[in-house]
Amino acid sequence: MTTYEVRAVATVVGGHTRVQDDYQGGVESIIRMDGAIPLETLQGIEEFSHLTVTWHFHQARPEDVQLHARSARGNASWPATGTFVHRNHRRPNQLAVSYPRLLRVDGRDLIVTDLDAVDGTPVLDVAPYFEQMGPRGPIRQPAWPGEMLASYWDDANGRPRS
Repeated sequence: MTTYEVRAVATVVGGHTRVQDDYQGGVESIIRMDGAIPLETLQGIEEFSHLTVTWHFHQARPEDVQLHARSARGNASWPATGTFVHRNHRRPNQLAVSYPRLLRVDGRDLIVTDLDAVDGTPVLDVAPYFEQMGPRGPIRQPAWPGEMLASYWDDANGRPRS
């Protein structure tokens, strides 16, 4: 396989402090751009409501990768599906894409909400979300992702105490 070297352009500061499956909503965090990147690379980004953020599951280990079919979250009532049907750290490159809401910009800091990465996460790329670049045509998916993610964006303050 071809390999590529990628460097983080930013780091997540604050926000979620631990990895969790649900209750990702309502948490502010900062995407702090690396000091080596010119500030003018952010010029105009405040005009956008949402960002496209590519990040690395930095707390995952290479041995977490699972290249086989399995049921999401170990729930046997959902069908076994392949690795590339899941959106978690068990993927080969352990990468994720999120679409947080941009609240404001303060120098190199992009203050966002609804970013499902944790404090310290390396950010590999940041771009504005362009509505025209989103999916075209009707969206189709089976029922299980909706069932699995029913509480995903619920407010983090509403999380049941464990």
